[in-house]
Order: sequence, then C-alpha cells, then structure tokens
Amino acid sequence: MLRDFRWRIAIPYIILILVVMAALTIYISRTTWAAQQGALEASLKGEARILAEGAQSVVIEQDDSAFDDLAQQFAELLNVRATIIGPDGTVLGESDEDRSQMDNHLNRPEVQQALQSGEGSSIRYSQTLDTDMLYVATPFDIGEEVAVARVALPLSQVESNINQLQNALVTAAIVTAAAAIGVAILIAGRTSRTIHRLTEVARRMAAGDLDARLHLPAGDDLGDLTQAFNHMADELRERVNDLDDERGRLTAILDNMADGVLITDATGRVSLINPAAAHLLDVEEDEAVGRFFAEVARHHELIELWNYGCEQSEGQAAAVEISRQDVFIQMIVSPLETAGQEGCLVILQDLTRLRRLETVRHDFISNISHELRTPLASLKALIETLRDGAIDDPPAAQRFLERADFEVDALTQMVVELLELSRIESGTVPLLLQATAVEDVVVPPVERLRPQAERDDIDLTLDLAANLPPVLSDSDRVQQVVSNLVHNAIKFTPSGGKITVSAVQDLNDPAVIFSVKDAGVGIPANELPRIFERFYKADQARSGGGTGLGLAISRHLVQAHGGQIWAKSKESKGSTFYFSLPLAGDYDSD
Repeated sequence: MLRDFRWRIAIPYIILILVVMAALTIYISRTTWAAQQGALEASLKGEARILAEGAQSVVIEQDDSAFDDLAQQFAELLNVRATIIGPDGTVLGESDEDRSQMDNHLNRPEVQQALQSGEGSSIRYSQTLDTDMLYVATPFDIGEEVAVARVALPLSQVESNINQLQNALVTAAIVTAAAAIGVAILIAGRTSRTIHRLTEVARRMAAGDLDARLHLPAGDDLGDLTQAFNHMADELRERVNDLDDERGRLTAILDNMADGVLITDATGRVSLINPAAAHLLDVEEDEAVGRFFAEVARHHELIELWNYGCEQSEGQAAAVEISRQDVFIQMIVSPLETAGQEGCLVILQDLTRLRRLETVRHDFISNISHELRTPLASLKALIETLRDGAIDDPPAAQRFLERADFEVDALTQMVVELLELSRIESGTVPLLLQATAVEDVVVPPVERLRPQAERDDIDLTLDLAANLPPVLSDSDRVQQVVSNLVHNAIKFTPSGGKITVSAVQDLNDPAVIFSVKDAGVGIPANELPRIFERFYKADQARSGGGTGLGLAISRHLVQAHGGQIWAKSKESKGSTFYFSLPLAGDYDSD
C-alpha cells in the first residue's frame, strides 16, 4: 500500500487528522470537566455558607437536635448531602446517614482546609454511597470554638454531562475526521492519478513513442509540472531526432566508405563494424558484433598489430597481405576513449587495387623497355655496322638502311598505338555511332587478313548467324577490334590450323556476341585475366612480335560502345575471344 503514491500522501494526513481530533476531544473534555467542576464547587461553597449560617442560628438557640433537622431540610431543599461537624470532629447533623454510626470527620481533607484557610474542598470516593463525591466545607463559630458546615454532591451528574459531551465530541470528531479523510484521499487520488498518467507517458516515451504527451490546464503545481514535462518531452524529441539524423548520416557514411571501420571495446569485443570491414575480413556484420577481434580477424599479423596498437598512446599502421582472400590491407589502430570507456578504432584500407596497379605499372615499364630495347639495339647495331665500313658497300648499305627503316616503322607504330590508346582511355576519340549491319563490321577486316592466313596455311572461316539485327557501332572502330583479334589468332595459330570468326544474337540481352576462335598455343589460366592490359604478353607470345597494345585498345573500344570483351583459353588447345555490341533498336543518329 505504501508503494502507492496516493496512500503515501493520504496516510500522513489521516494520521494527523486523527491525532488532532483525539487531542482536541481530550482537551475539550478535560476543559469542560474542569469548568463543570469549578462551577459546581463554587455553587456548593455558596450553599455551604448558607448551611453554616443556618447552623449558627441553631447554635444560638442552643438546640443540638436541630442540627439533624437543619441538615435534612437543607438536603431536601438543595438536593445535596448536608453535614454539620463539631469542633472535635463529631458529626452534629447529617442528612443522609445515621450520624451515630459515622466516624470522626476532623481529619477529612476539606474539614482541615476549612479550619486552616476558611474554605475547603475535596473529591473522593464515598464507600457509603459507592460513588465519587465533591465535598465543600465552610467554618462557623460555636462560642469560642470553630465548627464546620459541609455540603456534598455526587459527581455522577457531572460525569454524565461530561460523557454526553464526550460522546458528542467523539461523534463530531469521527464525522469531521471521516470527511477530512475523504477529502485527503480524494486530493491524494487526484494527485496520484496525474502522477500515474505522467508515469505512463514516461514509459511510452521510454518505449519509443516520443509523441506521447499529457495535457492538463496550468494554474497549479501539477499543471505546471505537466507543462514542464511536455516541454522536456519536446526538447527530448528534438534531441533524439537530431541524434537519429546524425546517426543516419554516420551510418550512411560508414556503409558507403571504401575503407573498413571497426571499433572494439575494452574487453576486445567488436562493438561496431561497417560493411567494408566485414567484406575485407570475410565475415558477416551481425555475426562479428560481440565477438572478440581475434575471432573476427583470424590473421596473426592483424591480431598482433591490434594488440600493439591498443597498448600504445599513438596510432599504429602496417600493411598486411591476407593470403586466404588474396587481398592486401593497410591496418591503422588507434586507442579510443568514448563516454569514459576505453576501446580501439581500427581502419582497414584495401590496397589490393593499388598493389595491382603498381604491378601493372611495373609490368608496363618492363614491357615497354623490352619493346623499345629490341628495335633500338637493332638500329644501333646497323648504324655501327655502317660506320665500320658497310656504308661503302652499296648493296649491304641498302639492306641495312631497309632494316633500319623497318625498325623505325615499328617504333613509329608503337608510338601511334600508344597515342591512340591514351586518347581512347581519356575519352577524346569521338565515336560515330549508328545502326550497322553485322556483316559490315566483320567481313571487311576478315577479308583483308585472309591472304595472310592463306600464306600461313591457316583456314580462316566466317560463320555468321542468319537474320542478325543491326548493332549500334562506329564501323571503323569495330573493324579495328576484329582486325586485332583475327591478327592475333593468325599469329599464334600454327600452320594447318583453323580460325573461325562468328556472330550470334545474345538470347539474354539485346546484343550481338562476336567471337574469334583459334587453334593456337593457348594462354595459361593465371595470365588470362591480364591479357587486356597494356604491353602485357603471355610468355608464349614473347617471340611473336607486336607492341602488346592491340588487346588493350580493343578492350577500350568495345567498352566505349557499351559492350564487353573477354576470353576463354586452354593451353595447347587454342583460345576464343568474345566481345558484345548492343543492338541498334530505335536509335536515332540525329
């Protein structure tokens, strides 16, 4: 019950009301009793003086028997008990009892007070009448001695009056207390209901309902409290909305970051991980949160760097290659303290592409150095031979000059292809796209290269599907792609081999797929993904000549058309190169 706010308010008021009413009842009863007793005592003192005057008259008449008559008459007249006591304490007159059987009254308290101070009173239990009596005594003279006239009255009447008054007071107190208790409970209940409603609103807000409000008119403390609570709720909603917006932006940033972000707490458990970090570590985000970093990273170098970085006051960084995923990661670990809690911030940067680009750059430099070294060395040798005297031999000089001219043409071709590749990669080569028949982009380059294939005893076959729809292309550029692929096929196909150039419509996409299939030496599987890089040549192709730029140019031209290019190959069984071009559809060249 005491946990109920209503009773916690009401019970103290109820106790206070009951105590006050009880104290008031007791105080009024005692005050009334004292007043009644004082009034009765004053009345009896007057009556005692009248009795004393009467007894004085009897003394003058010197008729001792008249004391009893006087006492009886006085008692009947005033409805009191009258007693006349002689100077030695002997009862001379008694209204209610046989005085001959009564004790000496000299030592009665009221008698002693009357003899000493002129008046006396006392309250004591009367065994004779079996009730409390109020005795009042007044002295009077009998010659040279002093006698006492005493009147007494039972207090039962006073007690009855007091009991009636007490009953009335108790009844009034009970009614008043009940009314006060009811009002206290009503007020406490109203206050408690308001607080309960505020509590319910607070619970709804804690559950996420930030629009929950309690509306009470202002004017009292509860109304002011409600208004303040609603204002606090408005401020809280704004703060939460701001936090949600901030969290949304932070989540969007983390989710779209290329770098992985991971936070561990003081125990080493992962408290936050973004998709990039989950991808780099090959784990699921939901499964990673709450697990130890060592369980998530699963790589000893990452774990050692994390342990070292968390112990240092400055961030630590190192590059680690994860062999199981063939990725290269730079990991940065920094101690982190948020809201008084320690942890570590881990940044994972995927350097795989940069490393591959570095590999490509290295290969590019190596390849172009190789490609330039051969013609330059040949030119130098020719020049030295001519300088050593061959220039004086016209036939030999002519052969050497023709050879030098050939090497210069090769260098020029290399520079031209490099410039063209650079223009294509930078997007500065305009494409004149238009609806073009498949035959128009395939037949001309095949026919131009057919004599070369025949000289090498290679069967060059053209196989085009019937009713192929036109493609959207720049005819000259696509012919260049076909020429590069057919030329490579002729170069790497042995005598007596076969090359098939075909085109079919793609059943899954609105495109036509072109293919050049040869019976050459094939390409190793580990080198197949890199054959479209600049200057890259498979080992078997090193002796075949060429700049190594044809496939790179072809890739960029096909991609500029919105198509794709790829290859399939098996060593010693030949290769097939594919590329796709979108259908012309309703394309309008204007």
